[in-house]
Amino acid sequence: MTYSIPHPIQYQGSKRNLASAILRYAPRDMDRLIEPFAGSAAISIAAAASRLANTYLINDLNRPLIELLRLMVEKPLESAEHYRRIWNGQHGNSIEHYYSVREEFNRTLDPNLFLYLLARCVKGSVRYNSDGLFNQSPDKRRHGTQPETMRANIFGVSSLLKGRAIFSSLDYRDVLEKAGVTDLVYMDPPYQGVCGERDSRYYSGISHDKFIAALERLNSRGISYIVSYDGRRGDKTFGEPLPVSLGLTRIELHAGRSSQATLLGRDELTYESLYLSSALTKRLERKLSGYRQADAIQCALFEPHASYA
Repeated sequence: MTYSIPHPIQYQGSKRNLASAILRYAPRDMDRLIEPFAGSAAISIAAAASRLANTYLINDLNRPLIELLRLMVEKPLESAEHYRRIWNGQHGNSIEHYYSVREEFNRTLDPNLFLYLLARCVKGSVRYNSDGLFNQSPDKRRHGTQPETMRANIFGVSSLLKGRAIFSSLDYRDVLEKAGVTDLVYMDPPYQGVCGERDSRYYSGISHDKFIAALERLNSRGISYIVSYDGRRGDKTFGEPLPVSLGLTRIELHAGRSSQATLLGRDELTYESLYLSSALTKRLERKLSGYRQADAIQCALFEPHASYA
């Protein structure tokens, strides 16, 4: 029987579709999975569905988002009822209702309001203005996830993570200090820190140099980690590759056909890079040697980072 992994939060850029490929590199002796840039927590949810870790530390600097995740896990009935009430309120004038909810959310930062906005906004695409206010428009073609479906997703996530997850909204470096050698850290940091320009997709960016320093510290402590950082579409690359000096192994995952390129009449594939720490590759040495012979299953490329830079 196929198990459908629950995902109540629609979030553009989520690693939901790549979760199974990413988690191929999760060690079976993992005690805890730590997500310092959790977003919709797609990796933690998928890992919990496969019982890959005993506990989870789910963090994101976006406090309303992390509070929403906590409420869904710890108070699923309350979260589902809030969503049903807000969703039902849109049937008089759904566009006006959306903007009213958005205004109230920006004023109160109520995470229950945020769930409706995420479900109803254009393509699940989160956008913030220069003042840090949510400013994405509603999708005029749809009204968002039906309350019954949302309820099932909320209760599904709660059943996977309740009593096993800790939620926080801290600077990622503070979270990394909590990691131990039996844990796995998965990081999907904002590209904003790579390009050095503000990106409206992210609540907050990071400094590329400070991120590299944080990875160096993890290496010195022998911490196992995976980083999703750069990628490419056709011949165009996105993001700055992580430096060879970190001693990482790079894996390129086939992420599907580019919808944007298809609209322009081009048939281009999208690839996303994973970087595995030396501590992790040592834990997975036997497993990784098998994937070198079977990369056609999921990995478009498997090579030591130093050979491609």
